[in-house]
Amino acid sequence: MVKICEICTMKIVLAQQNYHIGNFESNTQKIIQGIQEAKRQGADLVVFSEMCVSGYPGRDFVEFDDFINKCYQSIDTIKQHADTIGVLVGSPAHNTAPQGKRLFNAAFFLYEKEVKAEIHKTLLPTYDVFDEYRYFEPSYYWNVVEFRGKKLAVTICEDIWNIEDNLLYRICPMDELIKQQPDFMVNLSASPFDYMHDEDRKAVVKANVLKYKLPMFYCNAIGSQTEVVFDGTSLIFDKFGNLCKQLPSFEEAIDGAVLNDDGTINAPVLEPAAHVFAKHWDPGHLDEHLNTHQIYQAIILGIKDYFTKMGFNKALLSSSGGIDSAVTLALACDALGKDNVRSILMPSPYSTSHSVDDAVQLSKNLGSPYDIMRIDDIYASFLNTLKPIFKDLSFSLAEENIQSRTRGNLIMAVANKFGYILLNTSNKSELATGYGTLYGDMAGGLGVLGDCYKQQVYALADYINRNGERIPANIIHKAPSAELRPDQKDSDSLPDYAILDKILYLYIERRLGPVEIKALGYDCALVDRILKLVNTSEYKRNQFCPIIRVSPKAFGIGRRVPIVGKYLS
Repeated sequence: MVKICEICTMKIVLAQQNYHIGNFESNTQKIIQGIQEAKRQGADLVVFSEMCVSGYPGRDFVEFDDFINKCYQSIDTIKQHADTIGVLVGSPAHNTAPQGKRLFNAAFFLYEKEVKAEIHKTLLPTYDVFDEYRYFEPSYYWNVVEFRGKKLAVTICEDIWNIEDNLLYRICPMDELIKQQPDFMVNLSASPFDYMHDEDRKAVVKANVLKYKLPMFYCNAIGSQTEVVFDGTSLIFDKFGNLCKQLPSFEEAIDGAVLNDDGTINAPVLEPAAHVFAKHWDPGHLDEHLNTHQIYQAIILGIKDYFTKMGFNKALLSSSGGIDSAVTLALACDALGKDNVRSILMPSPYSTSHSVDDAVQLSKNLGSPYDIMRIDDIYASFLNTLKPIFKDLSFSLAEENIQSRTRGNLIMAVANKFGYILLNTSNKSELATGYGTLYGDMAGGLGVLGDCYKQQVYALADYINRNGERIPANIIHKAPSAELRPDQKDSDSLPDYAILDKILYLYIERRLGPVEIKALGYDCALVDRILKLVNTSEYKRNQFCPIIRVSPKAFGIGRRVPIVGKYLS
């Protein structure tokens, strides 16, 4: 227990900031600026998010001694500004015990230019995108921090999760801290966004507040780290479970409220406790999960941060006149500015004239530059070169894919020549079923729509057009087609997207098996066909670029299935 000086009420500010993993100079400067702003607001205590010093998730970076040394150097710099104000920052910390892993996921309490306390995370998540037990030792002791007459129960992300979640350890740190009669709870968090998590997160925070009858100051990370997007949306609850303050979603913000001795908050109630509840999703209805505005915001932030943090500012994509490339182009223009996004139209012998016209009109509507490069001659040259081997075999998928791979080669050449990052336009329905060409339309540095089912892509198109037609109506209303053979339609190879997306959602997000999905009334042969497509396409997805995660189960690091496994026949 750490004892400092005493006063009565306390103003607590949450600093919701966007950090860059391993960019210690930038992160440190941001934190110092946050402390200065908190002082300007008259705060007694300022709380930053989990692992703010290093950026989160650091993954294998934390295995480098130099990385950890720089974390400590940053804390030494930051604490010089924690003179008249208490500061809570997140960082890896050494485990000095002779046993266990070498690091803790920690919070450092700084005051009077000193480290006054160090709090270690207990519940280390090992599910979905999380792999914390790979790096960190769980805490074995729990103490409140006394500061200005109040006892702080400080936790790190863990207590916003339901204790029934897949956590390695079942010891709840708040169950230990409550024995020391704390006055309020503080949580440093890095809780990723997904379109089902917003209300659930609020409900779990409220459940902790009601369980322990204590106010909660919850500071969440904001910003995108490759695939994972953090939405911020930091929260302040009074002891009755009323939501009194909510910081903006997908924006940096520094704000707080005054905590009174009786556990009330000097702020108007935004949502009474009775109105804060978890959503109980019907697993059969994907459309109920659509919060298109939030998905749009998450993707925009994902694109912006990927480019900014990588040091790039110009994007390139292949524009086909279809819905996926149209939505990707519009999103990229909104994220990076229309002049920084260039599209290449590469019609083949099977491209319809209206597709080219639609793609041209799209670029004109958005005001972004475009080029047209026909691939007819290149395609013919490939076929002529392959003729001695292909002989007189009938036209098949091989000839279709040559067109896609030709486009992939050309657009990568343009990207290399001018220093662009190629944005991939594949959607989740296509990736799930393998409806894409390796080294062709699956090329790219970042998957913009790879976690959005086809129906969600259409919803995004409608959202983008909410204030007027930016995406031409014909792109939205025509039947989707890859245009790799005469009169081709997606429906030739795939089930109707309205059914396909629901079955995919049940299998991928809800993790229902074939027997459970069939029990919901879906055609048995159709379920078997779709699930077989998903499982046999893993080798393709394993070679795919990073995807901006917006769902609770995205392809990539959060979904780990064997390539050669045989779960279904």
